[in-house]
Amino acid sequence: MKLFPDDWASVLELDVALLELIARGSALYFAILVLLRLMPRRTGGELATMDLIFIVLIAQSAAHSMGNYTSVADGFVLITTLMAWNYLINALSYRVAFIEWLVSSPPLQVVCDGQILRRNMRSEFLTEEELMSHLREQGIDDLSEVKAAYVESEGKITAVRKKD
Repeated sequence: MKLFPDDWASVLELDVALLELIARGSALYFAILVLLRLMPRRTGGELATMDLIFIVLIAQSAAHSMGNYTSVADGFVLITTLMAWNYLINALSYRVAFIEWLVSSPPLQVVCDGQILRRNMRSEFLTEEELMSHLREQGIDDLSEVKAAYVESEGKITAVRKKD
């Protein structure tokens, strides 16, 4: 039974060229970002798109570096690349409205003055029963009480009550 590798250097050295690892990590990050941006808002659950991409890719990179690759350094480079992109995109989206628009969907109104906007609900695959369930969670049991309801960029449904 072996406890340690014969060559520690092979565990810590890169198996794949550094720039190739960075390019692969970057390509995956942006490809998944684009695909998730095209999906309905509610697809990702309650996580923001950026958070979902980051978690999925970090987990995948870590899994490869623990088993499929022979080098921990490959996984470390991929994880560092993903963390760098995530930080940069978050910082840029905070400072540049266009970047925020690219990575986050604006809220989509699904109720206006107690009336359901069926076209918007259809684009999010949101049924009336699901909408009412979300409204009941917020203490609203009748659509006539709702001034406006929105599907937020992370998929959560929020409502604004009419004032009495």
